[in-house]
Order: sequence, then structure tokens, then C-alpha cells
Amino acid sequence: MTKNWSVARVLRDRDAALYLAASSVSGFGTSALWLTSGVWVKDLTGSNGLAALSVLALWVPTLLGPPLGTLADLLPRKPLLVALNLGPAALLLTVLAVDSAGRLWLLWAVLFLYGAASVVADAAESALVAAAVAPELLGDFNGLRMTTTEGMKLVAPLAGAGVYAAYGGPAVALVDAATFVCAAGLYAGVRVREERPRPAGGHWRAQTAEGARFLWGHPGLRPLVVAGGAALLLSGLGGPLVYAVVDGLGRSPAFTGTLYAAQGAGSIVVGLLSGPALRRLGERRFAAYGIVLTAVAVAAQAVPSEPVALVCGAAIGVGLPCVLIAALTAVQRETPDALLGRVTATAGTLMYAPTAVGLAAGAGLVELVPYRPLLVLLALARLAVLPLLRGAQRPASASHTADRSPSDANPA
Repeated sequence: MTKNWSVARVLRDRDAALYLAASSVSGFGTSALWLTSGVWVKDLTGSNGLAALSVLALWVPTLLGPPLGTLADLLPRKPLLVALNLGPAALLLTVLAVDSAGRLWLLWAVLFLYGAASVVADAAESALVAAAVAPELLGDFNGLRMTTTEGMKLVAPLAGAGVYAAYGGPAVALVDAATFVCAAGLYAGVRVREERPRPAGGHWRAQTAEGARFLWGHPGLRPLVVAGGAALLLSGLGGPLVYAVVDGLGRSPAFTGTLYAAQGAGSIVVGLLSGPALRRLGERRFAAYGIVLTAVAVAAQAVPSEPVALVCGAAIGVGLPCVLIAALTAVQRETPDALLGRVTATAGTLMYAPTAVGLAAGAGLVELVPYRPLLVLLALARLAVLPLLRGAQRPASASHTADRSPSDANPA
């Protein structure tokens, strides 16, 4: 199956195309608000620390992934997705009242609830996609989702900054609310026959732990998720070094944006290639090759050359998402439908939460250790992640998703 044919096959599938469109529209609004909320707070207070709280408010709910993901298993997922887009749209209207530093608590509260809704929505969407998309095309779908997400990250911040500069923070909130309403309409148009949610049994904590036990006890999923968390921990550690790399090139801090753009372009490319690569290599080798590519690119950033820095940025953009796409695809294929929301959210917490720890530690390391030796050490540390993947085993039995044929999931 060629790359172009498999990608086109995903896009020709009505439900998959609707999912991608909804994710792209809401992702545009989220990326725009992510940037402008910090600028808005900075303008109102003059404080960099308070501006950073805006990003923190959006990110913190990721730590609550396991209990939040339980909602996606206990409620009908399609109506839940629609509600989780209309709810934040209504909440965002309340930030129109934020006109002074004294009312910033309202903005942060809305951003926190916004982030929590996003965690549940991601879990519900992952479960619905596993039911609606043919199992052999899940890698293509997840890659395309990565492509659209990274594409929005390249476009939306600039658009959001333009709207903010012209009309202020409330206008950006209105644009974001409109994207949520559009996403809700797209999700409502999806045709998928859901299994009836299993009646809740036992305490909420026990239900949450059920998903974590499945993930940790699965011989194929645990190594991939742990490797993903380790990769993002090291990515966080290296995050602050980009400013030192730019200094070493003799460029102004604004050149950092160019490097991030190159990384985003790389992520767009790997999103298009991930489906065929996963089918050819399997999740474990696909993740391993991505880790190796990232390690080489991180070490090469020590070379004081702008062309090399740009190539390394693009290579990191290609390599870093590989383990994440592999882990998510494996979770969708191997997890029973009744647990998929919880397992997806738990995997997301285990993979993404270490980023914050890495960023905090990296900010200290870059002040204490010369950045070039530190880049080499971080590259070697990435290679040390590879043994974790050796334990990843694909069960001999068919994937759980094989029980949900596309013809059953997509009624005519």
C-alpha cells in the first residue's frame, strides 16, 4: 500500500475526514489562545511569571489524565465530544470581562477548565477513532493528525498575535469560541455506532486504576509509553538549550522562532510518512529509529553553523514524534473499547507530564554546564532509552480493534 494511496484512503473516509477537520479547527483556536493568553497577561501585569501561569493553567490538567479519561469510558463518546466543545465555547465568553489584573483569576480558571475538557476530549476522540477507522489505517490517521496539529502551530500563533494586536485578548477568545462551535458541529456529523457504555461498577478510583493496570501490565504498550515519557523528559531538558544554541550562532533570540518553524516542518513530514513506516517497521522499530534520529540531531546542534542548526531542527521534528505516534497507535489497537478512554489518558499523562520536569531541570542545567557538552550528554541519554523498547512485544493474538470492523462502525 503506497503512502499516497493510504493517506488518500483516510481522507476519503467521511468520518476520518470529519475527525481531522474538527481537530484542525479546534487546534487552530487552542494554538492562538496559547500564545495570546500569555501576552495578554504580560500586558496587564508586566510580569513574566504571571504570563507563564497562563500556559501552566492549560497544561496542569494533563496530570489528571487518568481520572479525567474515565469519563470517556462511562459516557457516550460522540455526545460527550460535542458537549466538550460547546462547553468551552461558552466558558470563553466569560473572559470578555477580563479588563484588569484583578480579574485575571477568571482567565486562569477558564484556561484550567479548558485544559481539563481537552484531556477528556482527546481520550474520547481516540476511542471513537479506533472504532471508526480501519485498524491498518490508524497509523496513517494519527500521522495526519500530527501533520494538521503541527500545521496549526505554525499558522495559528501568528494569526492570534495579529488579532490580538488589532483587537485585543477578548477578540482572540471569541475566535477560539467560534472554532469550538465549528468543531462541535463537525463531531456531530460523524456517523459511528458506539457500544453502550459499561455500567459503572465500584469506586471511581477503582475504575481509574483499571485502565492504569491494563496499560502497565500490557507487554507491548508499557515499553512504548515509558520510552515516550523518557523521550519527552529529555526533550524538556534540552528545551532551554535552544537559546544557548542561538547565542552560539551569534544570532538574536528571535532566530529561535526559525528553528521552531523548522522543527514544525519536520513534524508535518513525519505525519505524512508515519502510516507506511509503521506498517513496514512496526511500532517498536519506528519508535527506535525516531529516537536515534533525534539523538544524532541533538548532538549535531553543538556545531556552530546555521544550516546545520536548521537541518537539526527539522530532524528533531521528524524524530521526536515517532515514539508518540507509535505509542498512541498501539494503544488504540490493543486496548479493549471499554477501557480505551482511561488507557489513552493515562498514557498521555505518563508521556507528556515529564516534559514539565525536564523543562524545570533544563533551565538550571543550562546555567551550570556549557551547552555543547550538555547536548552530547542528552544525545547519549536518548540512546540509553532504546533498551526500554526491546521489551516491547506484540501479542500473538489479533488486536482488540479487530473486533470492531469498519462496516460495523460506519452504518450506511
